[in-house]
Amino acid sequence: MNIEEFRDFCLAKEGTDEGMPFDDQVLVLKVAGKMFALTNIDNFESINLKCDPVLALELRENYSEVRPGWHMNKKHWNTVSLQGKLSDEQVYEWIDHSYEMVVQSLNGQEREKLKN
Repeated sequence: MNIEEFRDFCLAKEGTDEGMPFDDQVLVLKVAGKMFALTNIDNFESINLKCDPVLALELRENYSEVRPGWHMNKKHWNTVSLQGKLSDEQVYEWIDHSYEMVVQSLNGQEREKLKN
């Protein structure tokens, strides 16, 4: 996966937008104004993804490419290295999970807006 494939995959999700609120190197993907993925655009070697806390621990135990989220809440975020043996399909599945975690945290009205 390259950065354009990552970006296109994320932006294809309902209600997703992108921005660079921290600096000119960190691309942040949001749904309904809430982050679900971020990465460094100059050095696309890892991505930060939101994750269910129980699953986050399980992934860290089972995949050397998954670590506690760099500069993020370690309980809810993982940093996923793209330099290891993970398949693109696996990473896409975790991006989907991150997006769904955020969507499920939205109130009913916000979720309904995503469908329109």
